[in-house]
Amino acid sequence: MKEQVVLVARRDPAQEEERFTSSLEELKSLTETAGGEVCKVMVQKRERVHPATYIGEGKLAEIKEEIDKSEAGIVVFNDELSPGQLRNIADRLERRVIDRSQLILDIFASRARTKEGKLQVELAQLQYLLPRLAGQGTELSRLGGGIGTRGPGETKLESDRRHIQRRIDDIKRRLQTVVKQRNQYRKRREDNYAFQVAIVGYTNAGKSTFFNKVTDSNSFEEDLLFATLDPLTRQVSLPSGFKALISDTVGFIQDLPTTLIAAFRSTLEEVTEADFIIHMVDASHPDHEEQEKTVHKLLRDLHADHLPTLTVYNKKDLLQDDFIPSTFPSLSVSVHDRIDIKRVLDKVEEVLKEEWYEYSLFIPASQGKRLQQFKSESIITTIKFHEDREGYALHGYIHPEHPLKNKILQ
Repeated sequence: MKEQVVLVARRDPAQEEERFTSSLEELKSLTETAGGEVCKVMVQKRERVHPATYIGEGKLAEIKEEIDKSEAGIVVFNDELSPGQLRNIADRLERRVIDRSQLILDIFASRARTKEGKLQVELAQLQYLLPRLAGQGTELSRLGGGIGTRGPGETKLESDRRHIQRRIDDIKRRLQTVVKQRNQYRKRREDNYAFQVAIVGYTNAGKSTFFNKVTDSNSFEEDLLFATLDPLTRQVSLPSGFKALISDTVGFIQDLPTTLIAAFRSTLEEVTEADFIIHMVDASHPDHEEQEKTVHKLLRDLHADHLPTLTVYNKKDLLQDDFIPSTFPSLSVSVHDRIDIKRVLDKVEEVLKEEWYEYSLFIPASQGKRLQQFKSESIITTIKFHEDREGYALHGYIHPEHPLKNKILQ
């Protein structure tokens, strides 16, 4: 049986209703993704956060009454609570209390597959828990399984701060080694001049489905938040024959815990290292514009907002009304449709051609290796064999910084 959960949210009267509703719906999805079942949602309209209890005393008493009536064992707050608030609320409610950040960390803990992913999650969890240790001893000793308890075992959490700090330092050292390895891998990619495409977007926008379709891969795809956690990279051929590396990245979300942004910096670096971004948007989501803004903000934070980008509005098959895109260049597609997948790849080439250096070149038939290089490392629009000259006349486009460009100009 699923764990029964009560959700609690404070609504600032100045906040737009759509934005608040969307955030609450997201909290429900996060709870379900973590394996819980929402039995009640309680909202308080309040201008300021109560410094000791987050919401007012009266509302807290109302929540206590509600959870005593129901079977709810967990109360989830739609915000990050301070250590003091967390303690005070748990004492009053006599239930396990977690906040939005801890819930997200919990999902990440269950999704991490690689060694690096697991280390990053544990680091984020420990950094989140360190200031919240005081007064948690009795509660932690009661923990069994359940939401908000994945990741570090309770013995780790009950240990003193020094032990946790040592563990944090140890994880950071181990992650530095992973970062070095990743940098060496990137360096090799740069030396071989591999063109890198990153698929980014809000969580559950269809990134993994698109990635699997274009690479004939089988990365985990499900209608869940954060289905992908560890970045995957595969080679893909664009319609002209141009070869690129494409990466599926972790989904973005509103109010991502700061510890997670820091811990997943190296994962998100796949985005900063990219030459091109495909921004996947769930066009059928009622709050897709807000989700787009969240992704744009995170790309700015990562200093990746200058990269050439194609916005792909996905799930057009679920749209009831005419859809008007808010960003260009863009396409509206269903990533389950093979023709639409080809349209996306065609559009990527179209955008690149506007950015790249246009060239015309003649390659003798005897230089087969050189011809092959241009076919896979540039976008060729026409190729003609001239019998009289025994060679190929090429017209195409190439990245302005590609080493092959110098050979064209010689």
